[in-house]
Amino acid sequence: MKKLLDKKRISFLEYLEEHRGYSDLTIKSYDSSIREALEYIEILEEKEQTIFDLMPLRIYISELNSKTISKKLSAIRSFRTYLNENGMNIILKSDDSVKTAKTLPKPISHKYIIEALKESNLEEKLVVTMLYTLGLRVSELSSLKIEDISEEWIRVLGKGQKHRDIPLLASTKLLIDEYLSTITINKFLFEKKGEKLSENSLRYTVNKVFKGVSLKVSPHQLRHSYATALLNSGAPIVDVSELLGHASMATTQIYTKLGSALKQQNYHKAHPLSKVSG
Repeated sequence: MKKLLDKKRISFLEYLEEHRGYSDLTIKSYDSSIREALEYIEILEEKEQTIFDLMPLRIYISELNSKTISKKLSAIRSFRTYLNENGMNIILKSDDSVKTAKTLPKPISHKYIIEALKESNLEEKLVVTMLYTLGLRVSELSSLKIEDISEEWIRVLGKGQKHRDIPLLASTKLLIDEYLSTITINKFLFEKKGEKLSENSLRYTVNKVFKGVSLKVSPHQLRHSYATALLNSGAPIVDVSELLGHASMATTQIYTKLGSALKQQNYHKAHPLSKVSG
């Protein structure tokens, strides 16, 4: 059975890449979780169904933090769903949910972004600007084609192979045009030897830019900064959710909590009575 499941694991990963549009990093995470699960879970075959008893796995990973455990179990559940949709009958045992705290993303202050860009070269500046002014995932920026960029919009291929259109700031378009005038591009906005620039290369670029102002920043934090800035300026959550390519508005709502927290902090800093002790 485990040999069969190992073959199914490979086809599942191919499915995630080809049909769901998952990034290389996400697919590697799924692969690692499923490999680990197949090593530790107990597999019982009963009549016309197969039971995956997750208890041995859960004992093995019990020392990890709840968020990591939840991600690993989520990968197993997705694999089970895939197997059941492809002719198998898998039942999960000991599959209780793990409660995880919703952590607030940490946006980067606009002034730090501007400061970091002052010492950046043209390509570095464009990478950071695209992430910050469009709210792209790093996988979406890596795959962005020249043909998908117009004067006022860009068309992005996101998760689940779904397209969405995002407004393009005039200043960002000018930066794109300036960059394109200095290089020869075949297909993608960011290329190396005719192939799209890898996600890791783009992450390195972001890290390098902000290292100059003594900050450690990820592309995802720039996406957070984009979302938070829009919501704090009064953009409707339904519009922001669509611009980010979220499947559900519930995912976007975490940014509204962050906005409220920032507003509260600013209020306490600004109001004169906040400094008066009782």
